[in-house]
Formats: sequence, C-alpha cells, structure tokens
Amino acid sequence: MAIQGVSGNAAQAVYGSSTSVVQAARREKGGARVEKDESARSQPQQLSVEEQRQVRDLQATDSRVRAHELAHIAAGGGLVEGGATYTYATGPDDKRYAVAGEVSIDTSPGRTPEETIPKAQHIRDAALAPADPSPQDRSVAAAATQMEGNARAELSAQRRSEAQGTDARESTGLYLGVEKDGRPSLGRSLNAFA
Repeated sequence: MAIQGVSGNAAQAVYGSSTSVVQAARREKGGARVEKDESARSQPQQLSVEEQRQVRDLQATDSRVRAHELAHIAAGGGLVEGGATYTYATGPDDKRYAVAGEVSIDTSPGRTPEETIPKAQHIRDAALAPADPSPQDRSVAAAATQMEGNARAELSAQRRSEAQGTDARESTGLYLGVEKDGRPSLGRSLNAFA
C-alpha cells in the first residue's frame, strides 16, 4: 500500500529506502520492534488497518460491479446502446471504485410479432446474464417475458384469423355451390338447421 500512486523507478526507490530502514533497524540492538521512518508515516498512502479493509471491500465491489455489467454487454450484443455507466465512490486511498452500474439496452418490440418474440427472448437473456441479477434486472426480464407473451398471443390471433378467413371463404363457396377453383359444385349441398 505504501507505494500506490508512485510510478516505476520512484516506486522502487520508495520500496528500497523502506527496506533499508527496516534492515538497519533489525541490525540494531533490540530491533525486534521495527519503527518506520517519519517520512514514510507522513505519506498519504499509509492507511490504517480499517482503511485497508475498506479499500479491499471497495476493490471487491468494483470487480463484482464490472463483471455484472460486462455480462449484460456480452449477452446483449446488438441490443446494447452504448457501454456501461458506473457510479463511483472514492476510497480512503483517493482512488475511485465502481459501486453501481447500468447498461442500456433496446427494449422496444419488433415491427411484427415474429420479430418481437426472439428479441424479447434476447432481452430476457441479457437481463439475466449476470450470476446475481439485480431486482432491476429481474424486472426487465419479466417485462421481456410479458412482451414475448403478448407477441405470441398476437401471432396466434393473426393465424386464427387467417385460418378462419380461409375457412369462411371455403364455406361460403360451398354454400354458394362454387368450388375453390371457381367452378360450380355438382352434387354438393349445404344443409343448415336453425
């Protein structure tokens, strides 16, 4: 932790001087307890045990948040509108850590039910892609499932309507004594009882 924010050779120099101070202290009589030199103690990189724990927690949160949003991006593919957006917190080490994030995806239905069904499935897969979907992720997945159900119902209604339209045309043709090809029907009749 003492060398965070220090670049290349300077980091080696800081580490090297700290090491030589420790080695010198050990060589002295009673060197069982090693004190750090005053310049190292006054550096802002020195963190208390509690601050070090906070930094570790923030690092773990940052990793989880980024992995979560990357899972959405990977599964979302062409539905993703831009990249991930993060909310940051600054740790005791003055570094920024992602503590929340979001990925915008296109959740609009397709132009037809046939387009909407696979798109809704894709939206649901993208929403549930992380190992630990958030409540918002589950809400998006539920909306996508509803959109898929509506599209399936619309598609089914269209197919029924088309089938009924064909059946009605055939029935009307038979009733009128006309075959499908337009020729008069011979020997067929339709009886209707009220």
